[in-house]
Amino acid sequence: MKKDIHPEYHKITAKCACGSEFEMGSCSQEINVEICSSCHPFFTGKQKLIDTAGRIEKFKKKYAKHYAQKQA
Repeated sequence: MKKDIHPEYHKITAKCACGSEFEMGSCSQEINVEICSSCHPFFTGKQKLIDTAGRIEKFKKKYAKHYAQKQA
């Protein structure tokens, strides 16, 4: 290997928005993530439904007639 061409490798603590922290190796000094294996629905088995700006209500209102015909 050539000398002085490789980046510096650090042992860091990565931090998640949920508060979870874990050690890993990286070329970066610090890593902050929004979602990790401790809070991701695939790994936890919990589904989080996030309604942004009333999208669910807008969808139900738009297709209300369709569901009414289907039930009748």
